Amino acid sequence: MTKRVTAKHKIDRRLGVNLWGRVKSPFNSRNYGPGQHGQQRSKPSDYGVQLRAKQKLKGYYGNISESQFRRIYQEAIRRRGDTSENMIDLLERRLDAVVYRMKFVSTPFAARQMVNHGHIKVNGKRVNIPSYRLKDGDEIELSNSMRENVNVVIASQSGERDVPDYVEVDHKHMKGKFVRGPKLADVPYPVQMEPNLVIEFYSR
Repeated sequence: MTKRVTAKHKIDRRLGVNLWGRVKSPFNSRNYGPGQHGQQRSKPSDYGVQLRAKQKLKGYYGNISESQFRRIYQEAIRRRGDTSENMIDLLERRLDAVVYRMKFVSTPFAARQMVNHGHIKVNGKRVNIPSYRLKDGDEIELSNSMRENVNVVIASQSGERDVPDYVEVDHKHMKGKFVRGPKLADVPYPVQMEPNLVIEFYSR
């Protein structure tokens, strides 16, 4: 179970964005930070800008620990090509991220919970590790017991988000495919993400 169930919407106000683009976000009505000093604004330092970029990207995926996030950065560096693009590719290959992209759930937090509880199959085998890394062409399927779940049906029919083109999904049969790893421009983030600043933060 995520550690942020009761506080996840505070992330929006603390970071100053509607991080998941949700109608329910309190940032829509109170676009300042929580607490008595929330409305005080000051110009952040370069370090502060980089830290905010890291908090925003890490917070978006909802449940990634600092150690997990740093490992993703380290692997992105080892790979060939643009480190920022590599980092986004690795994040979007996480099983919980793809379950969220397929609209089987309404939040990244719910996606992690669904995977943890064993409701997701990859290529016909049950996988309960949210950080499981998908390969191009992997098939993802929701367990039979969850296909008629009211929250799943509501999420799949929601107009809040679209399914990106690097994922295929059949909501009638609650299954789909991870087609390919995306570039930053392919990912439908509701807010601007700056992985280049995250790379700078960890490179300090």
